[in-house]
Amino acid sequence: MNIAAEPAVKSAISRWQSWLAHEKRTSPHTLNGYLRDLTQFLNFLSNHLGYTPGLQDLEALSTTDFRGYLAERSSRGMARTSTARAMSTLRNFFRFLERNHLACNTALAGVRTPKVPQSVPKALSREDALEAVDAIADLSAEDWIGKRDTALIMLLYGAGLRIGEALSLNRGDAPERDSMTITGKGGKQRLVPILPIIRDAVGAYVASCPHDLDRNGPLFIGARGGRLNAGVAQRQVRRLRAYLGLPDSATPHALRHSFATHLLAGGGDLRTIQELLGHATLSTTQRYTAVDEARLTAVYRDTHPRARVRVRSSPRREDN
Repeated sequence: MNIAAEPAVKSAISRWQSWLAHEKRTSPHTLNGYLRDLTQFLNFLSNHLGYTPGLQDLEALSTTDFRGYLAERSSRGMARTSTARAMSTLRNFFRFLERNHLACNTALAGVRTPKVPQSVPKALSREDALEAVDAIADLSAEDWIGKRDTALIMLLYGAGLRIGEALSLNRGDAPERDSMTITGKGGKQRLVPILPIIRDAVGAYVASCPHDLDRNGPLFIGARGGRLNAGVAQRQVRRLRAYLGLPDSATPHALRHSFATHLLAGGGDLRTIQELLGHATLSTTQRYTAVDEARLTAVYRDTHPRARVRVRSSPRREDN
């Protein structure tokens, strides 16, 4: 990326990225997003100031400068969620600069991040989720690829894995017992129970795969034998949506949402679901209570006799 900044700033960015990757174990996808956000800010700043900024310029920025950046994003129609993420990136970078005695800017703390409405995860119904698991193999002409996709989708819906977590598994990680260890965000590990049907699906895929799956190599592979790309898996789910007539919200991540929502609806407690999903905070898991409340409200509205009865107003009495 072409970053409009002096060499000292670029060096600081390189150190920041290295710290994120090795100390914080930030994923490559997130690192790319951070770099993209910071590049956009520095390019804005270069136009705003009239010259490429150095570390002293970053230290001298005022709240007016940061608000100018927010205004510029708003004028381009950037979504609030995108701007909130960009501001989070800036705060992260400026904290790094201060900790490493490169620059200290107190003005950023006085700039409010745009409020983002809390999104409610869009889960599939139980019927749609189960049908998706059963039908995805129908989309592949080759039997082993159909079994691969079935095993993958079962790990997303049956064990609540993120798509990146599932695709990063190696052959040696394939479940052979009633649980498996998953490495999630930030390198944090969690123990996930594995149902026999999921273990059998993964085993069926491994047994039918025409490629030699080395124990230290990828578990899920593409047609050419390399590690399966997330884009290929997402494309298969898009085809599945069209095949079953599912809504656009039916994505690989929606299957993980469905896992959590259906557990909660079945009586699972939030703390357990938090552990299974690998959420750092309970507040993230609590979003699923809103999903379940919405489902319960819909069921009540559609089925309860009292919900169908219109309240009639009492006739007004005339004064005698």
